[in-house]
Amino acid sequence: MGSTLGLEKIGDLREQVLDTLGREICDTTIAPGAVFTTKSLESRFQVSRPVVREALRALEALGMISPKRRVGMTVSPFSSWNVFDSRVIRWRLAGSNRVSQLRSLMEIRQAIEPAAARMAAVRAPLLQSSELVGLAGNLWRAGREGNAEEFLRLDTKFHTLVLVMSGNEMFAKLHHLIDEVLTGRFQYNLMPQYPAPEALQLHVEIAVAIQAGNADKAGGSMVAIMEHTMLEMSSIWEQNPTA
Repeated sequence: MGSTLGLEKIGDLREQVLDTLGREICDTTIAPGAVFTTKSLESRFQVSRPVVREALRALEALGMISPKRRVGMTVSPFSSWNVFDSRVIRWRLAGSNRVSQLRSLMEIRQAIEPAAARMAAVRAPLLQSSELVGLAGNLWRAGREGNAEEFLRLDTKFHTLVLVMSGNEMFAKLHHLIDEVLTGRFQYNLMPQYPAPEALQLHVEIAVAIQAGNADKAGGSMVAIMEHTMLEMSSIWEQNPTA
């Protein structure tokens, strides 16, 4: 029992160190090219060497730091980072680069989701198509009621299901990008409490088009949702640039 608790404590400390360093690197509080040592981090966080080493290994695996012999760990340039990793995305959303990260995520969605919707209309099983139509109806209700948390849950499920229904296993694995951008918009108050009626209607149109096997309609409606969302987010940023 004691050893298990000890391991849990080490894991908690590791996550604290990892999360703090990850956020600081993403926010350039620790700038590219900066150097730090295991010893300096032990002193700063008041933790053991194994804890620091585990956190550093995780950052190194993300491409955010690299070892420099006889010097320490060096912060890598942004181009080396694994920007698709959920932790990196969350750290960037938590910092001053939030708008840039959200825009990048939305641009990926614009590129992928219309194609996924078109594929889903051709490939999706009837059972999944029916589930999507039901989701669209529940999404409509949550949006009209202003139930933001329920809308977020259903919206995430809706767009994830479209990726899965595309029949492309690589598209399906990108669902975490949708999770992060939708959760980020909600968490940082970049999503209206009452979604626009046209956006709700477009979700219904996508679901019905996929169920009917109409690839052009499904893809076109998904393009319209992406364009509406980008416009919506742009107006929110203009009204509240420090969001």
